[in-house]
Amino acid sequence: MTASHFALLVDANVDVQYRCPVYKRFTAAGAPSSLERMAELYGMDSLHVVVNGARYDLEGVDSRTTLLDLIRERLHLTGSKKGCDHGQCGACTVLVNGRRINACLSLALTHDGDAITTIEGLAGGDTLHPVEAAFLEHDGFQCGYCTPGQICSAAGMLDEARQGQPSYVTDDADHVELTDAEIRERMSGNLCRCGAYVNIVAAIRDAARPAHGS
Repeated sequence: MTASHFALLVDANVDVQYRCPVYKRFTAAGAPSSLERMAELYGMDSLHVVVNGARYDLEGVDSRTTLLDLIRERLHLTGSKKGCDHGQCGACTVLVNGRRINACLSLALTHDGDAITTIEGLAGGDTLHPVEAAFLEHDGFQCGYCTPGQICSAAGMLDEARQGQPSYVTDDADHVELTDAEIRERMSGNLCRCGAYVNIVAAIRDAARPAHGS
């Protein structure tokens, strides 16, 4: 964040210096009141990421901004949902370098140079991702709020299974079989408050089949 960025904020609200608590703390401590020093306090930096195949070079990213807030508020990709904001529901799940994470628990600036996939980027043009198609076929949703996170998590989980990564309930670590119990365990971090779990498991089981999965 440069002085010019803060100047825009000041121009938009000329009395911001009198009402901004950060500014008051700054000046009360006897520190210089320059805009650049305020930027240092906020801890803003540049960020370079690839989201759904598009490169973004972002300036003035607050060090406190989560990846979820960056995706939704800065990039306006609102498919990823903010459910609990504590990493407990999985509604914010995205893929980072192919690995599923809770975007609400990850700071945006830690992902400089990463490739991020949100629900908007799973499909290949007009062709749905196999997990998306399976969710439609099996009606794996009700209100739909958790669905983007469910689908992104399932896509990441299927890749983990194909790579032979075992879970807590895996019987044979040398041969991962996606039984219903295995799917439920691997998807246990994604909650559906509508209770559509039966259809969600059926959709993922279908997407895991070689003829349907990618």
